[in-house]
Amino acid sequence: MKKSNLRFWILVSIVAISGFSQGMLLPLIAVILEKSGVPSTLNGLNATALYIGILIVSPFMEMPLRKYGYKPIIIVGAGLVIVSLALFPLWKSFWFWFCLRLLIGIGDHSLHFATQTWITSSSPNDKRGRNISLYGLFFGIGFATGPLMTPLVKVNESLPFIISSLLCLAGWFFLFILKNEYPEQGASINSFPDTMNRFKQAFKFGWVAFLPPFSYGFLESSLNGIFPVYALRMEIDVSSVSLVLSAFAIGSILTQLPLGMLSDRFSRRYILMTVLFLGFLCFTSASLLEHIFFGLFLSFLIAGMVVGSTFSLGISYMTDLVPKSLLPTGNLLCGIFFSLGSLSGPIIGGLFIQYFNQFSFFYIISTMLLVLSIIIYIFGKRTYPMLEQHN
Repeated sequence: MKKSNLRFWILVSIVAISGFSQGMLLPLIAVILEKSGVPSTLNGLNATALYIGILIVSPFMEMPLRKYGYKPIIIVGAGLVIVSLALFPLWKSFWFWFCLRLLIGIGDHSLHFATQTWITSSSPNDKRGRNISLYGLFFGIGFATGPLMTPLVKVNESLPFIISSLLCLAGWFFLFILKNEYPEQGASINSFPDTMNRFKQAFKFGWVAFLPPFSYGFLESSLNGIFPVYALRMEIDVSSVSLVLSAFAIGSILTQLPLGMLSDRFSRRYILMTVLFLGFLCFTSASLLEHIFFGLFLSFLIAGMVVGSTFSLGISYMTDLVPKSLLPTGNLLCGIFFSLGSLSGPIIGGLFIQYFNQFSFFYIISTMLLVLSIIIYIFGKRTYPMLEQHN
């Protein structure tokens, strides 16, 4: 196996383990805190710690990446996740766990930022969509299998944390066989204002590509955090909710790789416009069929197949729009926009079902997807001439 292939498979395997730990923590901690009598509002606040960690660390990530290279950043990030997971059983305290989830957010973002940038920088243009979709696929599989650890709390509350930390540790050792590389160097970054200037430049080139990661963050967090509340109010039983959410996850796994490969053959802009518009149709149909289980299940399955890849497609699209020297900054902004979407999804969704309960919850999602499809259609092509001047 070529060294570049070995590196790629190690990186996506680490991402899968990271997805597993994230997927495990969301329901696991929610269940433990609920059983401990913690109010649902505080339970939700605890879940936001991961995304707050991402936002806190993002402005400070690019300088060490350029100085030390990809490998040390991934090793430190993964190490922080391992230590934090291992510390959960030490003290069962709301704020202690909040801080640990914050640290996991910082560690996970370091890991994802460095792996995303390494993969996008080293992938040839005709395989970039495929490679990023495999990255998204492995994370999705890990994230989908993580919740299977939740029933282990019946055996021992500490057991899922211990197993997850040991699994991450096993993957961590493989990182040491990788040869370190550095991103393409642009202008030097010596201060926080330099970082902000690069953020401004990357945003100017690729702002339209940051909207799909935002939409995916919004979608994922509102479906997992608010849809169950809405469903219970609409007297949809809990088992149906779990099956419907699983349908979305399965759909996104099924088409992640095919859509990535299609984006290599055809315009990524057209692929994104198409999947976002189809997502609008799916969630519009979900609003009409929300009382028919099979109709809702099918709507979610197809929705997952079309919009479940918007994060990885957004990253691939960003690499088309942003100069190579700004790829680390572009990857950071993808993570920031995903986090902003993840934070705003439950808040906006919660306000919507509280004050507009006469309308279907799915309208807010379908409207957002339609608007984004139109924005990419109108503005997406206008960034290409700007890029040609800088390459």
